Amino acid sequence: MQLLVTGAAGFIGSNFVRYLSRHHPGDRVVALDALTYAGNRASLPSEVEFVHADIADAAHALTGVDVVVNFAAESHNSRAVHDPQAFFTTNVLGTQRLLEASRRAGIARFHHVSTCEVYGDLALDDPGAFTEESPYRPRTPYNASKAGADHAVRAYHETYGLPVTITVCANNYGPRQFPEKVIPLFATRALRGQPLPVYRSSANRREWLHVDDHCAAIDRVLHDGRLGTTYHVGSGVEVSVADLAASILSRLGLPLSLIETVPDRPGHDRRYLLDSTLIRSELGWSPTIAFEQGLEQTITWYAENRAWWEPLLDRAAVDEAAWA
Repeated sequence: MQLLVTGAAGFIGSNFVRYLSRHHPGDRVVALDALTYAGNRASLPSEVEFVHADIADAAHALTGVDVVVNFAAESHNSRAVHDPQAFFTTNVLGTQRLLEASRRAGIARFHHVSTCEVYGDLALDDPGAFTEESPYRPRTPYNASKAGADHAVRAYHETYGLPVTITVCANNYGPRQFPEKVIPLFATRALRGQPLPVYRSSANRREWLHVDDHCAAIDRVLHDGRLGTTYHVGSGVEVSVADLAASILSRLGLPLSLIETVPDRPGHDRRYLLDSTLIRSELGWSPTIAFEQGLEQTITWYAENRAWWEPLLDRAAVDEAAWA
């Protein structure tokens, strides 16, 4: 394959580029990223072919490319509350511009990476899970912008015949995640002996998926997935925010008194859980990294790679207590 990976200097994108280099060393991979505040060129192998560009202006990077894998997105819910326009500009309009460029270039596969948050949220006591047929009910600007992108991808498939697939993933974690997201936020603050800001609704839960398992799922979809199909990628493992903070502190031998309660973010979703039966039964994918093992490895990575994350701490930090 000859692949263009957009958002390649971000968390999941950079791990996917590294996954390809390990599992498909014969593939040509072009890594494209706008290098906004959360993009980090240091996350990518130095030898990878890199294009510094926005997805809205990526047509020149499609020469010789067969497959586009689109990770590019503004993705931090808290930041979206303060600056929703940036999210709709990149996530909706940027995706549409990339779709149009891909259509004109005759791309053989356009794979789009979405999020469980497009469905809204579940009650904490809800026995169900989101399926690929669940209605979209986004509750925040970020969620709505990702939902808009999904609709654009499907529209390009139905209207123009662009060969697309979509994966909707659970919350990812692992190495090289920007320290605004909850696991690296907690880990890096704990490593510095600082309080861990936990929203007042601390029982809210997330389904956690290691980024390497997510990369393997996308690889499986690229090779065996049905065109026009959406696949859920989830682990089935749910952990509350409070338990997550306590677990990270415990693993680092730090007191629970470092947990600091802050006001809930507006539109704070209670819970997400994906039914990933389709990808498991049809494509034979299943996660291989247990959450406890993956969390331990992730904390260790941040402890051993301060040179990667410490320079990022001052990049446009969001005040998680500002909602009051």
